[in-house]
Amino acid sequence: MSIKLYPLVFEPILQDRIWGGTKLKTDLGKNIPTQTTGESWELSTVNNNVSVVKAGEYQGKPLTDLLEQYPAEILGDKVHAQFGTQFPLLFKFLDAREDLSIQVHPNDELAKQRHNSFGKTEMWYVMQADKGSRIIVGFKEKSSPQEYLDKLESKNLIDILNQEEAKKGDVYFLETGTIHAIGAGIVIAEIQQTSDITYRIYDWDRVDANGKGRELHVEQALDAMNYNTTDTKKEYTKDENKSNTVVDCPYFTTNFLPLNGYTDISKSGDSFTVYICTEGEYTLEANNETYAFKKGDTVLVPADLTAYSLTGTATLLEIYIS
Repeated sequence: MSIKLYPLVFEPILQDRIWGGTKLKTDLGKNIPTQTTGESWELSTVNNNVSVVKAGEYQGKPLTDLLEQYPAEILGDKVHAQFGTQFPLLFKFLDAREDLSIQVHPNDELAKQRHNSFGKTEMWYVMQADKGSRIIVGFKEKSSPQEYLDKLESKNLIDILNQEEAKKGDVYFLETGTIHAIGAGIVIAEIQQTSDITYRIYDWDRVDANGKGRELHVEQALDAMNYNTTDTKKEYTKDENKSNTVVDCPYFTTNFLPLNGYTDISKSGDSFTVYICTEGEYTLEANNETYAFKKGDTVLVPADLTAYSLTGTATLLEIYIS
């Protein structure tokens, strides 16, 4: 049986977090279950958090089942050759009502050895930021394991970390080992490797309703951390109706596509493409059918769908593996 090719949208997997809020509903129209919903996993094959198709021919089908059935058609020849039937990326929206913990993610080698997982290289696109909100990313100056432990113990870790004011449209690319935290008042679109491995270093001494703090991973973080300064903020062009490269790394390529009118897309079939709509509305036309999307929608275009057009007034992030 051949695959019916159409753009796939999935039911959001909503995650309650101690730092979460309500902007995923007010800003992005997600049907959140609590007043502290911190994350909407838009496209995931993480264990126990597998995305399910929202509409169309494959409505109700888990993405993992589709990948078993049509791996090359969805993932693309090149991606399938590299990853088999695994979907290599995870897409999320995050609403930080409070500061997230200061944390770090291990690289592929360490994550494989310790957790049998991919590492977690990630990218943030700031969709909304309250005035004065901040991103914590990297060290101010070259540090060391000893300085990090001393500052952590004296609760002065923030003193040696780089803090930047967050603004809508900012992009941060975080290679594994980069110490970081998303600050309060920010909504982010996150693109990352398929991994849920986080080493939490400092959680602002927060406790839950039972007076219990979240687990910390101070020792595990020691050899996962990059103690050098890092250049994480990405500048990029914003030419209309064109794919402007923002991040191009071995794990994913992300383009910024400001749509104002119409653009034709032609693909090779090597990789799937994902569109995240961060502003506005648009339609995708393929095989004489039209599909409508809006702000907050994340769409997976199967690799075998190689020709289609986009029409509308919208800000899109376009992601694939090159």
